Amino acid sequence: MTPESVIEFGQHALYVGMMVGAPLLLVALVVGLLVGMFQAATQINEMTLSFIPKLIAMALVAVIAGPWMLRTLVQFTHDLILNLPSALR
Repeated sequence: MTPESVIEFGQHALYVGMMVGAPLLLVALVVGLLVGMFQAATQINEMTLSFIPKLIAMALVAVIAGPWMLRTLVQFTHDLILNLPSALR
């Protein structure tokens, strides 16, 4: 296994991880920002007010984007298993 193939596998794994995690992280960021602006405007400083909307929004995105995320991870694993023997030569 050459260093180039290890780096290529690592880069692809980081890319897939970033693509799979991005929808949930972006939704948490946007909802947190909106709730923070609402709390600043109304001067309500309740911790659960920021947690519950984020939890609900992330659960909704996980239900909607879950099949795509799972398909992406399965495809990456499938490609990794198929390409690993050729990389070990």
